[in-house]
Amino acid sequence: MNDSTAQGALEPSTVARVLSESLPYIRQFHGKTIVIKYGGNAMTEEQLQRSFAHDVVLLKLIGLNPVVVHGGGPQIDQALARIGKQGNFIQGMRETDHETMEVVEWVLGGQVQQDIVMMINEAGGKAVGLTGKDGGLIRATKKLMPNREDPNKPLDIGFVGDIDQIDPAVVKALQDDQFIPVISPIGFGEDGMAYNINADVVAGKMAQVLYAEKLLMMTNTPGVLDKDGNLLRELTPRSIDEMFADGTISGGMLPKISSALDAARSGVKSVHVVDGRVPHCLLLEVLTDQGVGTMISSR
Repeated sequence: MNDSTAQGALEPSTVARVLSESLPYIRQFHGKTIVIKYGGNAMTEEQLQRSFAHDVVLLKLIGLNPVVVHGGGPQIDQALARIGKQGNFIQGMRETDHETMEVVEWVLGGQVQQDIVMMINEAGGKAVGLTGKDGGLIRATKKLMPNREDPNKPLDIGFVGDIDQIDPAVVKALQDDQFIPVISPIGFGEDGMAYNINADVVAGKMAQVLYAEKLLMMTNTPGVLDKDGNLLRELTPRSIDEMFADGTISGGMLPKISSALDAARSGVKSVHVVDGRVPHCLLLEVLTDQGVGTMISSR
Protein backbone atom coordinates (compact mmCIF):
# COMPACT_ATOMS: atom_id res chain seq x y z
CA MET A 1 0.00 0.00 0.00
CA ASN A 2 1.05 3.60 -0.45
CA ASP A 3 2.31 5.21 2.80
CA SER A 4 -0.69 4.30 4.98
CA THR A 5 -4.25 3.17 4.73
CA ALA A 6 -6.30 5.75 2.83
CA GLN A 7 -8.79 7.72 4.88
CA GLY A 8 -12.15 5.98 4.95
CA ALA A 9 -10.78 2.66 3.62
CA LEU A 10 -12.11 -0.53 5.16
CA GLU A 11 -10.04 -2.62 7.52
CA PRO A 12 -8.53 -5.71 5.83
CA SER A 13 -10.55 -8.00 8.14
CA THR A 14 -13.78 -6.29 7.03
CA VAL A 15 -12.86 -6.65 3.38
CA ALA A 16 -12.09 -10.33 3.91
CA ARG A 17 -15.42 -10.90 5.71
CA VAL A 18 -17.41 -9.25 2.92
CA LEU A 19 -15.61 -11.25 0.23
CA SER A 20 -16.18 -14.46 2.16
CA GLU A 21 -19.86 -13.62 2.63
CA SER A 22 -20.29 -13.14 -1.12
CA LEU A 23 -18.91 -16.56 -2.10
CA PRO A 24 -22.11 -18.63 -1.62
CA TYR A 25 -24.11 -16.04 -3.55
CA ILE A 26 -21.62 -16.08 -6.43
CA ARG A 27 -21.95 -19.86 -6.56
CA GLN A 28 -25.75 -19.72 -6.35
CA PHE A 29 -26.23 -17.10 -9.06
CA HIS A 30 -23.43 -18.06 -11.46
CA GLY A 31 -24.81 -18.24 -15.00
CA LYS A 32 -28.21 -16.85 -13.94
CA THR A 33 -29.94 -13.80 -15.42
CA ILE A 34 -30.65 -10.75 -13.27
CA VAL A 35 -32.90 -8.02 -14.66
CA ILE A 36 -32.25 -4.54 -13.26
CA LYS A 37 -34.68 -1.63 -13.58
CA TYR A 38 -32.38 1.41 -13.49
CA GLY A 39 -33.94 4.74 -12.58
CA GLY A 40 -34.35 7.46 -9.97
CA ASN A 41 -31.46 9.28 -8.30
CA ALA A 42 -29.03 6.62 -9.49
CA MET A 43 -29.52 7.96 -13.03
CA THR A 44 -28.96 11.62 -12.19
CA GLU A 45 -26.19 11.71 -9.54
CA GLU A 46 -22.65 11.19 -10.84
CA GLN A 47 -21.39 9.14 -7.89
CA LEU A 48 -24.37 6.79 -8.11
CA GLN A 49 -23.99 6.49 -11.88
CA ARG A 50 -20.40 5.28 -11.46
CA SER A 51 -21.47 2.96 -8.64
CA PHE A 52 -24.20 1.44 -10.82
CA ALA A 53 -21.90 0.87 -13.81
CA HIS A 54 -19.24 -0.66 -11.54
CA ASP A 55 -21.78 -3.05 -10.00
CA VAL A 56 -23.18 -4.18 -13.35
CA VAL A 57 -19.73 -4.90 -14.77
CA LEU A 58 -18.62 -6.74 -11.64
CA LEU A 59 -21.75 -8.92 -11.68
CA LYS A 60 -20.99 -9.81 -15.30
CA LEU A 61 -17.33 -10.59 -14.59
CA ILE A 62 -18.16 -13.01 -11.75
CA GLY A 63 -20.49 -14.98 -13.99
CA LEU A 64 -23.96 -13.45 -13.68
CA ASN A 65 -25.93 -12.14 -16.68
CA PRO A 66 -27.26 -8.65 -15.92
CA VAL A 67 -29.88 -7.12 -18.22
CA VAL A 68 -30.60 -3.41 -17.73
CA VAL A 69 -34.00 -1.82 -18.42
CA HIS A 70 -33.82 1.93 -17.87
CA GLY A 71 -36.25 4.73 -17.22
CA GLY A 72 -35.66 8.43 -17.78
CA GLY A 73 -38.56 10.43 -16.37
CA PRO A 74 -36.50 13.43 -15.19
CA GLN A 75 -34.66 13.63 -18.50
CA ILE A 76 -37.96 13.50 -20.44
CA ASP A 77 -39.42 16.26 -18.24
CA GLN A 78 -36.36 18.45 -18.88
CA ALA A 79 -36.61 17.92 -22.63
CA LEU A 80 -40.34 18.68 -22.61
CA ALA A 81 -39.74 21.86 -20.61
CA ARG A 82 -37.32 23.08 -23.28
CA ILE A 83 -40.16 22.99 -25.84
CA GLY A 84 -42.71 24.49 -23.45
CA LYS A 85 -44.56 21.31 -22.48
CA GLN A 86 -45.31 19.92 -19.03
CA GLY A 87 -45.59 16.23 -18.21
CA ASN A 88 -48.91 14.92 -16.91
CA PHE A 89 -49.48 11.55 -15.24
CA ILE A 90 -52.63 9.46 -14.83
CA GLN A 91 -52.46 6.49 -12.43
CA GLY A 92 -48.67 6.58 -12.63
CA MET A 93 -48.58 6.63 -16.46
CA ARG A 94 -47.33 9.57 -18.54
CA GLU A 95 -49.84 11.08 -20.98
CA THR A 96 -48.08 10.89 -24.35
CA ASP A 97 -49.29 12.85 -27.37
CA HIS A 98 -47.48 12.70 -30.72
CA GLU A 99 -45.01 15.48 -29.86
CA THR A 100 -44.27 13.96 -26.45
CA MET A 101 -43.68 10.56 -28.05
CA GLU A 102 -41.06 12.08 -30.35
CA VAL A 103 -39.30 13.49 -27.27
CA VAL A 104 -39.56 10.14 -25.45
CA GLU A 105 -37.97 8.30 -28.39
CA TRP A 106 -35.15 10.83 -28.65
CA VAL A 107 -34.45 10.92 -24.91
CA LEU A 108 -34.81 7.22 -24.02
CA GLY A 109 -33.63 5.55 -27.22
CA GLY A 110 -30.90 8.11 -27.82
CA GLN A 111 -29.48 10.29 -25.08
CA VAL A 112 -30.18 8.23 -21.95
CA GLN A 113 -29.51 4.83 -23.48
CA GLN A 114 -26.19 5.87 -24.98
CA ASP A 115 -25.08 7.50 -21.72
CA ILE A 116 -25.70 4.22 -19.88
CA VAL A 117 -23.95 2.16 -22.55
CA MET A 118 -20.94 4.50 -22.39
CA MET A 119 -20.78 4.34 -18.57
CA ILE A 120 -20.82 0.55 -18.53
CA ASN A 121 -18.21 0.35 -21.29
CA GLU A 122 -15.96 2.84 -19.49
CA ALA A 123 -16.23 0.67 -16.36
CA GLY A 124 -14.85 -2.28 -18.34
CA GLY A 125 -18.02 -3.94 -19.61
CA LYS A 126 -19.43 -4.49 -23.10
CA ALA A 127 -22.89 -2.94 -23.28
CA VAL A 128 -25.25 -2.76 -26.27
CA GLY A 129 -28.36 -0.56 -26.45
CA LEU A 130 -31.74 -1.88 -27.66
CA THR A 131 -35.26 -0.57 -28.17
CA GLY A 132 -38.36 -2.65 -28.76
CA LYS A 133 -37.86 -2.45 -32.52
CA ASP A 134 -34.47 -4.23 -32.42
CA GLY A 135 -34.97 -7.89 -33.28
CA GLY A 136 -38.73 -7.49 -32.77
CA LEU A 137 -38.00 -7.32 -29.04
CA ILE A 138 -41.18 -5.60 -27.73
CA ARG A 139 -44.54 -5.75 -29.53
CA ALA A 140 -47.11 -3.34 -28.14
CA THR A 141 -50.64 -2.01 -28.57
CA LYS A 142 -52.28 1.15 -27.29
CA LYS A 143 -53.02 1.11 -23.56
CA LEU A 144 -56.42 2.31 -22.29
CA MET A 145 -56.61 3.24 -18.62
CA PRO A 146 -59.60 2.41 -16.40
CA ASN A 147 -61.97 5.32 -15.86
CA ARG A 148 -63.02 5.43 -12.21
CA GLU A 149 -65.86 7.84 -12.95
CA ASP A 150 -67.29 5.86 -15.89
CA PRO A 151 -66.00 2.26 -16.26
CA ASN A 152 -67.61 2.06 -19.71
CA LYS A 153 -65.38 4.84 -21.06
CA PRO A 154 -61.69 3.94 -20.60
CA LEU A 155 -59.18 6.78 -20.71
CA ASP A 156 -57.05 7.26 -23.84
CA ILE A 157 -53.68 8.70 -22.73
CA GLY A 158 -52.07 8.74 -26.16
CA PHE A 159 -49.08 6.75 -27.34
CA VAL A 160 -48.76 4.66 -24.20
CA GLY A 161 -48.43 0.95 -24.80
CA ASP A 162 -49.38 -2.40 -23.34
CA ILE A 163 -46.95 -5.23 -24.01
CA ASP A 164 -48.37 -7.84 -26.36
CA GLN A 165 -45.24 -9.94 -26.69
CA ILE A 166 -41.54 -9.93 -25.86
CA ASP A 167 -39.21 -11.95 -28.10
CA PRO A 168 -35.99 -12.28 -26.09
CA ALA A 169 -33.92 -13.83 -28.90
CA VAL A 170 -31.75 -10.75 -29.46
CA VAL A 171 -31.16 -10.36 -25.71
CA LYS A 172 -30.11 -14.00 -25.37
CA ALA A 173 -27.78 -13.69 -28.36
CA LEU A 174 -26.06 -10.70 -26.76
CA GLN A 175 -25.76 -12.53 -23.43
CA ASP A 176 -24.18 -15.53 -25.15
CA ASP A 177 -21.53 -13.21 -26.61
CA GLN A 178 -20.85 -11.70 -23.15
CA PHE A 179 -22.55 -8.38 -23.87
CA ILE A 180 -24.72 -6.49 -21.37
CA PRO A 181 -28.08 -5.52 -22.95
CA VAL A 182 -29.39 -2.03 -22.12
CA ILE A 183 -33.08 -1.80 -23.04
CA SER A 184 -35.15 1.36 -23.58
CA PRO A 185 -38.87 0.88 -22.73
CA ILE A 186 -40.22 1.70 -26.19
CA GLY A 187 -42.48 -0.81 -27.91
CA PHE A 188 -43.69 -0.96 -31.49
CA GLY A 189 -47.02 -1.94 -33.02
CA GLU A 190 -47.59 -4.00 -36.15
CA ASP A 191 -47.85 -0.76 -38.14
CA GLY A 192 -44.46 0.39 -36.83
CA MET A 193 -46.04 2.95 -34.46
CA ALA A 194 -43.92 3.62 -31.38
CA TYR A 195 -45.38 3.38 -27.87
CA ASN A 196 -44.08 4.67 -24.56
CA ILE A 197 -44.18 1.84 -22.00
CA ASN A 198 -43.57 2.17 -18.28
CA ALA A 199 -40.03 0.94 -17.58
CA ASP A 200 -41.11 -1.01 -14.49
CA VAL A 201 -43.61 -2.93 -16.62
CA VAL A 202 -40.96 -3.72 -19.25
CA ALA A 203 -38.50 -4.86 -16.58
CA GLY A 204 -41.09 -7.15 -15.00
CA LYS A 205 -42.07 -8.75 -18.31
CA MET A 206 -38.44 -9.05 -19.39
CA ALA A 207 -37.62 -10.89 -16.17
CA GLN A 208 -40.48 -13.31 -16.84
CA VAL A 209 -39.56 -14.21 -20.43
CA LEU A 210 -35.85 -14.55 -19.57
CA TYR A 211 -36.67 -16.78 -16.57
CA ALA A 212 -34.57 -14.45 -14.46
CA GLU A 213 -33.27 -15.48 -11.09
CA LYS A 214 -33.78 -11.96 -9.73
CA LEU A 215 -35.58 -8.74 -10.62
CA LEU A 216 -34.12 -5.65 -8.96
CA MET A 217 -36.14 -2.43 -9.23
CA MET A 218 -34.17 0.66 -8.19
CA THR A 219 -36.17 3.50 -6.65
CA ASN A 220 -35.78 6.77 -4.74
CA THR A 221 -36.89 5.39 -1.37
CA PRO A 222 -35.49 2.79 1.05
CA GLY A 223 -37.99 0.35 -0.50
CA VAL A 224 -41.73 0.06 0.03
CA LEU A 225 -42.86 2.09 3.04
CA ASP A 226 -45.93 1.80 5.25
CA LYS A 227 -48.18 4.77 6.08
CA ASP A 228 -45.80 5.82 8.87
CA GLY A 229 -42.79 5.82 6.57
CA ASN A 230 -41.29 2.60 7.94
CA LEU A 231 -39.52 0.21 5.58
CA LEU A 232 -41.35 -3.05 4.91
CA ARG A 233 -38.75 -5.78 4.44
CA GLU A 234 -41.10 -8.29 2.80
CA LEU A 235 -44.47 -8.06 1.05
CA THR A 236 -46.99 -10.74 0.07
CA PRO A 237 -49.82 -10.51 -2.49
CA ARG A 238 -52.33 -10.09 0.33
CA SER A 239 -50.46 -7.23 1.99
CA ILE A 240 -49.95 -5.55 -1.40
CA ASP A 241 -53.69 -5.73 -2.17
CA GLU A 242 -54.40 -4.09 1.20
CA MET A 243 -51.88 -1.31 0.49
CA PHE A 244 -53.42 -0.70 -2.95
CA ALA A 245 -56.88 -0.48 -1.38
CA ASP A 246 -55.99 1.98 1.39
CA GLY A 247 -53.81 4.18 -0.85
CA THR A 248 -50.47 3.36 0.81
CA ILE A 249 -49.17 2.37 -2.62
CA SER A 250 -50.11 5.01 -5.19
CA GLY A 251 -48.81 7.09 -8.10
CA GLY A 252 -45.56 5.91 -9.64
CA MET A 253 -45.34 3.02 -7.16
CA LEU A 254 -48.50 1.42 -8.64
CA PRO A 255 -46.95 0.07 -11.87
CA LYS A 256 -43.70 -0.75 -10.05
CA ILE A 257 -45.29 -2.96 -7.38
CA SER A 258 -47.84 -4.46 -9.78
CA SER A 259 -45.05 -5.48 -12.17
CA ALA A 260 -42.92 -6.82 -9.33
CA LEU A 261 -45.81 -8.95 -8.04
CA ASP A 262 -46.63 -10.26 -11.54
CA ALA A 263 -42.99 -11.26 -12.00
CA ALA A 264 -42.92 -13.07 -8.65
CA ARG A 265 -46.12 -14.93 -9.50
CA SER A 266 -44.75 -15.84 -12.95
CA GLY A 267 -41.66 -17.67 -11.76
CA VAL A 268 -39.01 -15.00 -11.11
CA LYS A 269 -37.43 -16.46 -7.99
CA SER A 270 -36.65 -13.22 -6.18
CA VAL A 271 -38.05 -9.71 -6.67
CA HIS A 272 -36.66 -6.71 -4.80
CA VAL A 273 -37.44 -2.99 -4.68
CA VAL A 274 -34.05 -1.53 -3.71
CA ASP A 275 -32.82 1.88 -2.60
CA GLY A 276 -31.02 3.31 -5.61
CA ARG A 277 -29.61 6.14 -3.47
CA VAL A 278 -27.30 3.70 -1.68
CA PRO A 279 -23.90 3.35 -3.41
CA HIS A 280 -23.34 -0.19 -4.72
CA CYS A 281 -26.91 -1.17 -3.82
CA LEU A 282 -26.84 -3.94 -6.45
CA LEU A 283 -23.85 -5.66 -4.88
CA LEU A 284 -25.34 -5.29 -1.41
CA GLU A 285 -28.61 -6.88 -2.52
CA VAL A 286 -27.17 -9.68 -4.65
CA LEU A 287 -23.96 -10.65 -2.84
CA THR A 288 -24.48 -9.95 0.88
CA ASP A 289 -26.80 -10.94 3.71
CA GLN A 290 -27.66 -7.29 4.39
CA GLY A 291 -29.98 -6.28 1.52
CA VAL A 292 -31.16 -2.74 0.87
CA GLY A 293 -34.88 -2.81 0.22
CA THR A 294 -38.13 -4.75 0.11
CA MET A 295 -38.52 -8.33 -1.09
CA ILE A 296 -41.81 -9.26 -2.81
CA SER A 297 -42.86 -12.90 -2.58
CA SER A 298 -45.40 -14.75 -4.70
CA ARG A 299 -47.44 -16.06 -1.77
